[in-house]
Amino acid sequence: MRRFLHAILLLPLVVALGCAQSSAPPATTVEKNHIVVGGMPIPDAAPLYIAQKRGFFEAEGLTVDIQPIQGASYAIPRLLGGGMDIAILNYITAIQHHSQGAKLRLIADSYQAGPGTFLLMAAKDSPIKSPADLRGKKIAVATFRSIGTLTTEVSLRIHGLTAKDVTLVEIPLPNMPAALEAGTVDACWMAEPFIHDVGIKGAHEIGDVMSGPTDRFPIAGWGVSEQFAAKNPKTVAAFQRALAKAQRLAAADRGIVTDILPSYTKIDPETAKLITLGTFPTTIKRERLQRVADIMRDYGYLSAPVDVSGMLLSTAMPEGTPATPYGTRP
Repeated sequence: MRRFLHAILLLPLVVALGCAQSSAPPATTVEKNHIVVGGMPIPDAAPLYIAQKRGFFEAEGLTVDIQPIQGASYAIPRLLGGGMDIAILNYITAIQHHSQGAKLRLIADSYQAGPGTFLLMAAKDSPIKSPADLRGKKIAVATFRSIGTLTTEVSLRIHGLTAKDVTLVEIPLPNMPAALEAGTVDACWMAEPFIHDVGIKGAHEIGDVMSGPTDRFPIAGWGVSEQFAAKNPKTVAAFQRALAKAQRLAAADRGIVTDILPSYTKIDPETAKLITLGTFPTTIKRERLQRVADIMRDYGYLSAPVDVSGMLLSTAMPEGTPATPYGTRP
């Protein structure tokens, strides 16, 4: 009888403890649940902001602090120094740093060029009609030894010229429309939305730098330091899974990208509907990235061949359908 009464008295406590345990949040499996991620206000980074808005990171036990970065050259020292955990990196800069001994790992793809996404543009009344007309002319690029200069050089070579036949000058992308209109440069290497902005004022395309050898060229992906990847494999895998969900949405539906762009860029909703976008690959593959390294070597951006296999971390991004362009150009 005493045992029976004792059991009855203990029952509320057992029930209470059971309820408390069942209502407690599941223990996180990631090594670091608060991560700092470097993003940029450009279409390339759209999946990051989609994943954040839709709660994909939260569902993986991650709190993501997105910090704006100026570019890969700004982000890489912070990744290596531990001040930033993950960042979007343009592949040219990442491969350059890797060739110089930087311990970087690429964990996911983000953006790939499509027709009309990166163009050489000339002013409204300019007689320049193709890259062949650029001999002795001044061309604006965002930064030297970058995707802009490399793809401009490829385009020049196709038309019988080299970088020695032109003058390349550094001008920030937002300042290019004014420079083109003022005539301080003869042509500009441009990305969206600046292509659209100058186009409505009469500027014309003189060459698509993402054609021929650079057709569907890989542009940017997500990178970490080798040290961070080694210490936080579950955190990296969680980030990959969350980003992969957003990447598939971006790859399949332009409208999702169009909707997110005004929230983190200076692109207004109407312009977002009109600009030409590249594609968002759902896998990261050595073959695609090796193209970048090989062309860099061919044009003297690398002092020796680079095998990008050493940069790739096994990815949690599942196999997906090949990315197809959904831009405004055919």
